[in-house]
Amino acid sequence: MEVADFEFYKVLLKDKSGLSISPEKIYLLETRLAPVVQKWGHGTLDRMTQYLRMKRDEAVIKDVVEAMTTNETLFFRDDRPFKHFRTVILPEMLKNRANTRNLKIWSAACSSGQEPYSIAMTIEEAIFEKTAWRFDILATDIADSVLKQAQEGLYSHFEVQRGLPIQTIMKYFTQDGDRWRVNDNLRKMIRFQKFNLLERMASVGQFDIIFCRNVLIYFDEETKKKVLNGLMQQLAPDGYLFLGSSETVLGLSQNLKPVAACPGLYTVQKAEAVSREPVTTTPKPTTMAPSLSRV
Repeated sequence: MEVADFEFYKVLLKDKSGLSISPEKIYLLETRLAPVVQKWGHGTLDRMTQYLRMKRDEAVIKDVVEAMTTNETLFFRDDRPFKHFRTVILPEMLKNRANTRNLKIWSAACSSGQEPYSIAMTIEEAIFEKTAWRFDILATDIADSVLKQAQEGLYSHFEVQRGLPIQTIMKYFTQDGDRWRVNDNLRKMIRFQKFNLLERMASVGQFDIIFCRNVLIYFDEETKKKVLNGLMQQLAPDGYLFLGSSETVLGLSQNLKPVAACPGLYTVQKAEAVSREPVTTTPKPTTMAPSLSRV
């Protein structure tokens, strides 16, 4: 691939998805775009590139973006966040939302749906009296192809066995031929919607908990700041933001603070916590157990 052609796709992907690719990814670019070339009958990648330079065919561009979007995922990926969600955050939020009995969760960049279904399973396992509560899980992704599978809730044996013990598979899935379908009690908890994280996030609403894990690593610094700011604006003042365990807001946002003992978990920095004289009054003991120490 010529350098000029690589730069064309680099700019295109950054503009359409925020994805940042480096020159060492040329082979990956060529490999992943080969099926797109074949689908649209251009013969070679060079010809498709020339075509897109002359005509901004949005259908082809959509396939290019989807081909380059990483959709690697599995059920309960890096299970530590789900353990914190079940044992600490969920009890806290149920207490905080006792008046409304409504908990809103966003699984951003949900890929083929394993994350939102893992969230739903966690809620099912943790809460026995759910009839008076409404759990609204919004799951979004930029790619139509993975959203289609997520909505169907249909997975291969290989996909379900990655992260799920056989007892969980039998409890929450029904065998459908040589595949496994998520049961309706989980599917009805989730709304799937196409959404680009570069778009105006106010359109999706405000959430108590946001999962946006292992996404920022594919963005450059400018895009990371934009996405983080957008997520923070949609997070409730007492809400929680889950990023990937290796992702950080250091140097990107002064308005999010990490939660101790849970890498990748953040809360909104409270304005009143900034530079004030020491308070001499004795704080009231918390009734929550266990609790998260926020630093």
